[in-house]
Amino acid sequence: MLVGTALPDDAGAYRLRADLAVVQSVDVFTPVVDDPYDYGRIAAANALSDLYAMGADPLFALNIVGFPVNKLPLDVLVRILEGGAAKAQEAGVVILGGHTIDDEEPKYGLAVTGVVDPNRLITNVGARPGDVLVLTKPLGMGTITTAIKQGKAQPEHIAAAVEIMATLNAGAKEAMVEVGVHACTDVTGYGLLGHLHELLVASNVAAEVVISQVPVLDAAWPYATEGIFPGGTRSNQTYLEKHGWVTWPPSVPEHVRQLLYDAQTSGGLLIAVSAEKADALVHALQRRTTPAAAIIGRVTDGPPGHITLIE
Repeated sequence: MLVGTALPDDAGAYRLRADLAVVQSVDVFTPVVDDPYDYGRIAAANALSDLYAMGADPLFALNIVGFPVNKLPLDVLVRILEGGAAKAQEAGVVILGGHTIDDEEPKYGLAVTGVVDPNRLITNVGARPGDVLVLTKPLGMGTITTAIKQGKAQPEHIAAAVEIMATLNAGAKEAMVEVGVHACTDVTGYGLLGHLHELLVASNVAAEVVISQVPVLDAAWPYATEGIFPGGTRSNQTYLEKHGWVTWPPSVPEHVRQLLYDAQTSGGLLIAVSAEKADALVHALQRRTTPAAAIIGRVTDGPPGHITLIE
């Protein structure tokens, strides 16, 4: 076992031989958008992201489905599975089958298996003082998906969020493997600051994040200023601030703070790379047209897990 439950990494890894390891993860969630096809695409992209964050190549997957057979027509399930299959095909992943249960609320995701050379495995352990932090997708998915649930989201804002959430992190993975990085994690339910905190604890370091350099989807701002956030965002904030792991400048508005805590669905990769390779990584990401290629801060000496925000 190379990566198991000792640290909160993105996937498990098991070495088969000196040059080959299997990487596996599973991710399932309830609908974040109304369109079943888009829901399937997003759920599949989200599940695949765990393997990309570890530098692995996904090979095959199993569908995992909960569906209320007596409440919704089976055509809805068909569209969910078609969306997932389309995204898997884009990733070069074969869906071998799966398992379905009758459930009160729709749930969909994938159990994904891939491979990596153990010598090129990327984990959330290994960030070093002086490293640069790079983010490959903008924030804001949590506030927009919550606005959808409240019936307040504008169609163009929904479309913008769906495009980001359904984008595979394959290009970001290729870029970081090409350049060589120290650590990585993907940004999902714990938000940017929650996942960064995990990476810092695992690496025994601290970090500084420049708020103005963190990319946020333009469509998210109207809902953020109204205080529209999922419960997970507030849980992230409560947890990190209760333990004193985050230091904010007093002048930062509350809605800006919550965007950095915002629970994401199928977010980007958060990468720690040496300062000497940071520009090369940004250029490699830009060549692959990732949704963002933003330098958002740096790793520092300090209390493990602590994050200092800078305006």
